[in-house]
Amino acid sequence: MLYGFLGPNGAGKTTTIRMLLGLIFPTGGEVRVLDQPVFGHEGSGSPALRKVGALIEEPAFWMYLSGRRNLEYFTRAAGPRSEQQARLARIDDVLHTVGLADAANKRVKAYSQGMRQRLGIALALLGEPELLVLDEPTNGLDPQGMREIRLLLRRLAGEGTTVFVSSHLLSEVEAMCDRVGVLAQGRLVADGPPDVLRKGADVIRLDIDDATLARGVLGTLAGVAIEPGDGLRVRLSPPATAASVNAALVAGGVAVSALVPEQAGLEDVFLSLVEGADAPR
Repeated sequence: MLYGFLGPNGAGKTTTIRMLLGLIFPTGGEVRVLDQPVFGHEGSGSPALRKVGALIEEPAFWMYLSGRRNLEYFTRAAGPRSEQQARLARIDDVLHTVGLADAANKRVKAYSQGMRQRLGIALALLGEPELLVLDEPTNGLDPQGMREIRLLLRRLAGEGTTVFVSSHLLSEVEAMCDRVGVLAQGRLVADGPPDVLRKGADVIRLDIDDATLARGVLGTLAGVAIEPGDGLRVRLSPPATAASVNAALVAGGVAVSALVPEQAGLEDVFLSLVEGADAPR
């Protein structure tokens, strides 16, 4: 599963992720990860977080050390001592997983931005996490770097790791995610597969002989909203369907020559959700 956490800058994505990882405390409510509470534990914290790998914003490395040495130093410096040997033994595997095996002994200062981002993901994978949390992993990358990260995340999800990735890049989320949550003004305003979310924004374009008569008929139908602009386009919601619209127009004396579904992109859905969240309450 690859879950996209989508929202404009300032929506609260990073704040939410920091709460999920126990880095900041919520002012109310409960935070659960892998069906276990994050807060309220003594000592080493929530056991659920031991099964989580994370990369928050841009990774920081010792630029004069190689990629492999960075992973070794991070492993020795943090985490339970009982797991260090297992993590050290996984370094070559995770470098291969993220496509950095050939560059493992190069200094990080010679890495591209995309390579550094993949090294950060390698670090997050050392503990064999069930859940991988990434905050804006393609931010600042060129198209090639974005493609490399997208393919890597899809491969990890296909191999059984649940990947939670935040982004404000609509095209990236739509291209790689199985499910999307949309955050606006600190609230989750939508959640579901991209194709299901798009259905709520689907419109029908109508080619008819009498627009005035057609508008009169459509204005009487439940679940039909006439879109502004040139031509005649309607947005449908239950109980309205394309078939019921066509039947009503024909029964009302309107000749329908074409009725064409126009599926909206995720961008249209996102903008409508965000604008709705900004509306006064």
